[in-house]
Amino acid sequence: MGERALQWRSPISLIVLALGLASCSQEIEYSEQQRVCIAQRYASYDARQLNQCVDVCKACMKGNIVTCNTSCKLRGAS
Repeated sequence: MGERALQWRSPISLIVLALGLASCSQEIEYSEQQRVCIAQRYASYDARQLNQCVDVCKACMKGNIVTCNTSCKLRGAS
Protein backbone atom coordinates (compact mmCIF):
# COMPACT_ATOMS: atom_id res chain seq x y z
CA MET A 1 0.00 0.00 0.00
CA GLY A 2 2.90 2.34 0.63
CA GLU A 3 3.98 2.24 -3.02
CA ARG A 4 0.45 2.93 -4.26
CA ALA A 5 0.09 5.94 -1.98
CA LEU A 6 3.39 7.24 -3.26
CA GLN A 7 2.35 6.76 -6.90
CA TRP A 8 -0.73 9.01 -6.68
CA ARG A 9 0.90 11.57 -4.45
CA SER A 10 3.89 12.12 -6.69
CA PRO A 11 1.98 13.77 -9.60
CA ILE A 12 -0.05 15.83 -7.14
CA SER A 13 3.12 16.95 -5.39
CA LEU A 14 4.65 17.96 -8.71
CA ILE A 15 1.57 19.97 -9.64
CA VAL A 16 1.55 21.74 -6.28
CA LEU A 17 5.27 22.46 -6.59
CA ALA A 18 4.86 23.83 -10.13
CA LEU A 19 1.98 26.08 -9.07
CA GLY A 20 3.99 27.32 -6.12
CA LEU A 21 6.98 28.15 -8.28
CA ALA A 22 4.78 29.86 -10.87
CA SER A 23 3.20 32.05 -8.23
CA CYS A 24 6.65 33.17 -7.07
CA SER A 25 7.62 34.36 -10.50
CA GLN A 26 8.88 37.93 -10.50
CA GLU A 27 7.76 38.52 -14.06
CA ILE A 28 4.84 40.88 -14.34
CA GLU A 29 2.26 40.72 -17.06
CA TYR A 30 1.61 44.25 -18.31
CA SER A 31 -1.47 45.27 -20.25
CA GLU A 32 -1.02 46.91 -23.64
CA GLN A 33 -1.88 50.31 -22.13
CA GLN A 34 0.71 49.82 -19.39
CA ARG A 35 3.36 48.84 -21.96
CA VAL A 36 2.68 52.01 -23.93
CA CYS A 37 2.96 54.08 -20.75
CA ILE A 38 6.27 52.42 -19.83
CA ALA A 39 7.66 52.92 -23.34
CA GLN A 40 6.75 56.61 -23.21
CA ARG A 41 8.67 57.00 -19.95
CA TYR A 42 11.73 54.79 -20.59
CA ALA A 43 13.44 53.72 -23.80
CA SER A 44 14.97 50.76 -21.96
CA TYR A 45 13.00 50.10 -18.79
CA ASP A 46 14.74 48.09 -16.08
CA ALA A 47 12.31 46.90 -13.39
CA ARG A 48 15.28 46.02 -11.16
CA GLN A 49 16.10 49.71 -10.78
CA LEU A 50 14.04 50.87 -7.80
CA ASN A 51 13.58 54.43 -9.03
CA GLN A 52 12.34 53.29 -12.46
CA CYS A 53 10.12 50.58 -10.99
CA VAL A 54 8.46 52.96 -8.52
CA ASP A 55 8.03 55.65 -11.17
CA VAL A 56 6.37 53.24 -13.59
CA CYS A 57 4.21 51.74 -10.85
CA LYS A 58 2.94 55.17 -9.81
CA ALA A 59 2.45 56.54 -13.32
CA CYS A 60 1.30 53.48 -15.26
CA MET A 61 -0.31 51.29 -12.62
CA LYS A 62 -1.87 54.13 -10.61
CA GLY A 63 -0.09 53.09 -7.42
CA ASN A 64 1.16 55.25 -4.59
CA ILE A 65 4.67 55.68 -3.23
CA VAL A 66 4.24 53.23 -0.35
CA THR A 67 2.61 50.36 -2.25
CA CYS A 68 4.85 50.83 -5.28
CA ASN A 69 8.03 50.93 -3.20
CA THR A 70 7.00 47.78 -1.34
CA SER A 71 5.92 45.98 -4.52
CA CYS A 72 9.12 46.82 -6.36
CA LYS A 73 11.32 45.70 -3.48
CA LEU A 74 9.41 42.44 -3.16
CA ARG A 75 10.08 41.82 -6.84
CA GLY A 76 13.81 42.36 -6.37
CA ALA A 77 14.34 45.99 -7.32
CA SER A 78 17.12 47.83 -5.53
